[in-house]
Amino acid sequence: MFLPFVLTCLLNAFLARQSHDTVTVAMTGDIMMGTTYPSVQLPSGDGRQLFVDVASVTASADVAAGNLEGTLNEADSCTKHMTAASYAFRTPTVFAPRLKEAGFDFLSMANNHAFDFGMSGVRSTMASLDAQGIRYAGLKCQPSSVVLEKNGVRYGFCAFGHNSYTHRHQDGKDARRIIAALAGCCDIVVVSFHGGAEGVAHRHLPWGKETFYDEDRGSLREFARLCVDAGADIVYGHGPHVIRALELYKDRIIAYSLGNFCTPYGVNISGISGYAPVLEVKVNGDGRFVSGKIHSFLQVRGMGPRADASARAAREIKQLTESDVPDTPLHIDDAGNISRK
Repeated sequence: MFLPFVLTCLLNAFLARQSHDTVTVAMTGDIMMGTTYPSVQLPSGDGRQLFVDVASVTASADVAAGNLEGTLNEADSCTKHMTAASYAFRTPTVFAPRLKEAGFDFLSMANNHAFDFGMSGVRSTMASLDAQGIRYAGLKCQPSSVVLEKNGVRYGFCAFGHNSYTHRHQDGKDARRIIAALAGCCDIVVVSFHGGAEGVAHRHLPWGKETFYDEDRGSLREFARLCVDAGADIVYGHGPHVIRALELYKDRIIAYSLGNFCTPYGVNISGISGYAPVLEVKVNGDGRFVSGKIHSFLQVRGMGPRADASARAAREIKQLTESDVPDTPLHIDDAGNISRK
């Protein structure tokens, strides 16, 4: 009985993929709208102006996804071991509607700040996102993936991190299992990962394993390609706190890091660390890359991402792609338009 069911699921997914024209997916990097720990650092007006410049892009896409760096909770105690180099992020739950207003459909929680305030903080975060109708994944205490249907298209989302409480991108077998299951029943599969060494010195994409603070932060080229091989159509990363190169692999787009997106406090946003792109990707019904656009924003302390007429994020990604993935068949112009060579 199981084999006919699987074959039927695969056939339905194949037919569904053929029945749709192009769809647009918008993706961002890290989101931490403000914190009350260890002191209060919050934007005014419960953050109502944080996404004012970007919502026209994220909310107009068919689906939008990002990385929620931290928790949405009130007075829970910090449970992580804090050092002079440590950070913990606690955003009040009143900020959760800002994410919905900005158009986010899915947020990864597979990062090193998800458990800053223990399981209580995780539960509060999930409840806050549930109240806004925003889907999430990435932690072992959650379903390994989510499926979202919009306008007749089934999108599958999953997320991976490097911490023990996440679905780890170092575990290739687990990743293949999760992604293949989504590919069997969804039209478009989007994979998020949090990994890589942090800071400006690590904006170039290396080969092999990255180590930071003696932690294994993943072999990200290998992992991203594994995702595509397993059935992913779009793969986007975050974690280094700077943007990195793009790659087109087997007609599927990979963004190795989208950097910091909305981190008005508690995170370094000086220089290129403040480049805050929205990557807009158009794919066909089979998940193959058609075209894209890097929308450039620049973070302003206390205010969030603001439009950047100089297109600095786009030009940085263009340069990094040409340097780090020179053979990829992508052309990125200075305005951020992405096409095939």
